[in-house]
Amino acid sequence: MAREPDSSAREDLGADFAEALAQGWLPIREVARQTGVNAITLRAWERRYGLIVPYRTPKGHRLFSAEHVERIQTIVTWINRGVAVSKIKPLLDTPQPPPETPENDWQRQRHGLVLAVTQLAERQVDDLVNQAMALSPPWTVCEQLLLPLLADLHRRWQGQFGAQLERVFLHSWLRSKFGSRIYHNNRQLRGAPLLLVNQSDLPLDPQLWLTAWLASSTDCPVEVFDEPIPAGELALAVERLAARGVLLYSSHALNPSQLPRLLNGIDCPVIIAGSAASIHHASLSTGAAMPNVSWAEDPLSAHRELRRQALL
Repeated sequence: MAREPDSSAREDLGADFAEALAQGWLPIREVARQTGVNAITLRAWERRYGLIVPYRTPKGHRLFSAEHVERIQTIVTWINRGVAVSKIKPLLDTPQPPPETPENDWQRQRHGLVLAVTQLAERQVDDLVNQAMALSPPWTVCEQLLLPLLADLHRRWQGQFGAQLERVFLHSWLRSKFGSRIYHNNRQLRGAPLLLVNQSDLPLDPQLWLTAWLASSTDCPVEVFDEPIPAGELALAVERLAARGVLLYSSHALNPSQLPRLLNGIDCPVIIAGSAASIHHASLSTGAAMPNVSWAEDPLSAHRELRRQALL
């Protein structure tokens, strides 16, 4: 599928395109940046459901107005309320959304995924997640589908026979799925990467990979190290990669007294995320000994913190 041209190629897009930009129209890449809905999803909403009809230049390039951006944000609101994308178009002219929606499409999708995981049905898991990712922004898929799915399965796995089998199956699939997406995104991106390190002993940590995927989906190069890095070598990794920032993800407690040694020599921003952030909230919040360190408890708050620090 052809990509929308970026700003570096505008001189080749024709006078109509340049004139439209001068009049305040927005290219699809800028709309994706403002709304968090990637260009592939915007095109799918247009082709499949007619939810958005952008202006087209004589050469066929999509351009969007401020009203289009507002409409996209309304669509995202309905998706977050659990309404299927295929049912949103008649609702866009409703003055106020009803207090409750009759059907929560996210719950239906989660139930389907739980069943697929219990059956170790990799293709079905992949198809269900692909469908959600094609029609909804990455943030929404994470917030409404994948994080609640992990919570549902965590409850199911308490004392359940076969729990470890299902856990290894899902975590292996998730690491392969999002690792592949990050790899292909990295091949198309330039610039300093964000370094994410699994600083706990839990391999294939799903929340680490969700955090990495959310960052990668904003066109940020991402390097993931899925094992802990010892003190002294983390600074070496940052130096060799010329990393824009470091995110340490740990689902277990860390040793706060060892953090200054681990982070010694690192002058870029550092975020400590995962359960470790909750456990060490008080000590991390002081930041006296480690002024470059902030914390975030889950992939969504980690993404917010990365954006706050302009690392994405």
